[in-house]
Amino acid sequence: MARPLRLGVLTGGGDCPGLNALIRGLVRRGVHEFGHSFVGIENGYMGLVEPELVRPLGVEDTRGILPKGGTILGTSNKANPFSYPVREASGWVDKDVSDGVLRRCEELRLDGLVAIGGDGTLSIAHQLAGKGLKVVGCPKTIDNDLSGTDQTFGFDTARLIVTEALDRLHSTAESHDRVMVLEVMGRHAGFLTLDSGIAGGADVILIPEIPYRVESVLETLRRRATRRRSFSIIAISEGAYPEGGALSVLAQAADIPGRGVVRLGGSGKVCADLLASHIEAEIRVTVLGHLQRGGSPSAADRLLATRYGCKVLDLVRDGQWGHMVALRNNDIIAVPLSESRKERRVDVQGDLVRFARSMGIGFGD
Repeated sequence: MARPLRLGVLTGGGDCPGLNALIRGLVRRGVHEFGHSFVGIENGYMGLVEPELVRPLGVEDTRGILPKGGTILGTSNKANPFSYPVREASGWVDKDVSDGVLRRCEELRLDGLVAIGGDGTLSIAHQLAGKGLKVVGCPKTIDNDLSGTDQTFGFDTARLIVTEALDRLHSTAESHDRVMVLEVMGRHAGFLTLDSGIAGGADVILIPEIPYRVESVLETLRRRATRRRSFSIIAISEGAYPEGGALSVLAQAADIPGRGVVRLGGSGKVCADLLASHIEAEIRVTVLGHLQRGGSPSAADRLLATRYGCKVLDLVRDGQWGHMVALRNNDIIAVPLSESRKERRVDVQGDLVRFARSMGIGFGD
């Protein structure tokens, strides 16, 4: 039997339901079956750059965390060690501190690192692996946009939340004869909007993969009006945009290097403003925002996250460093971390879009 290892664990990027379930499965199997010990790295990669952001992570620390949203380790999506903000006399500058991360892992006597995150976190893990760090990854994101896996955990819970929101909007839309626009997360991929829109009975679904035409959306709304359906529901991704237009951006990168990101948002208002002068019905916009990322994970996300957390230990056992766990045809397998660098998009010719069209749902094209 291989010797017990000392493994670091970090959660990076945006939080999502299921992170604690994965940590629980990883630590419990690691301790009980392999005798491993774990070091919790706090606030993503920041914990490997800044001092005093590490702590022991044992079975006792995982008690009661299965139904909890978020992550007990904290997270950050602004702590890229290859472009890390450092204050100097002249102000903030971005610096490559990745060598320091490797030294910190040596100081902590880590035999390997488990990085849990989305495309950003896993891309950084891939870069660190290229510098010789023993690292394995676990994919998570509510956007479900990682090409290396059929599904990421966090997606199912977010889909349930958006679907419930659409159900609730139906009540008030029908009562007041309104057009309700629901803006959904997902960045540049429309999986969350598409799935939730179909499950929640949206009449129009607008996703980044299909730039929409205002006249086409209006045609769908007018067609409903002729059937005495004077209300309509539009589900729109934050990354959706009108044909010939541009993405709706809430904020560009901040002045502090490395700490600002372009934040998508406002697509719902843009769509509503474009429609307002052409229809008589009142239009109301709802932005779910971070409600989609919070709360207790669904049973499906708890199971998938637990499977990932347990399976990643097989990769460690087999020396498959530089790989991540992934769901393929309901099996958990290992794929190279380089797969995380490829973004996945909705197949606009696929069955889900085709079936939605056949049911009369408009996509604005």
